[in-house]
Amino acid sequence: MLPLELDYRSRVPISEQLVAGIVRLVACDVLSPGEQLPSVRSMAQQLGINPNTVQKAYRALEQLGTIYSLPGKGSFVSEGDEARELQKRQALESVDDALRAALDAGVTAAELDDHCRHWMQKTGGLLV
Repeated sequence: MLPLELDYRSRVPISEQLVAGIVRLVACDVLSPGEQLPSVRSMAQQLGINPNTVQKAYRALEQLGTIYSLPGKGSFVSEGDEARELQKRQALESVDDALRAALDAGVTAAELDDHCRHWMQKTGGLLV
């Protein structure tokens, strides 16, 4: 069973949560290229959701290039860094939103710079 967590009370649709979770598992190398995903029916049963929801998520993952399907065989993790790049883009979009909110709140560029440097030092980041 895949280590996926879904928030059934979230406003984010379950299919979108499933897509994000699988993208994260691929980007973090929990799922390897060529690895087979559980069948739609099996995944739905494991997560307690409708198979149509899983099918919708799998189609979205195919469109993103994260997985590919072979008729009669199942769905597999794609080769390449599409999932990692997608996760990076989404993370940077979140940073953009946070920066915009900070600037709207009156935080200065110098304060943002200091905060980022302090955070990177505290967490072991590479920012010098």
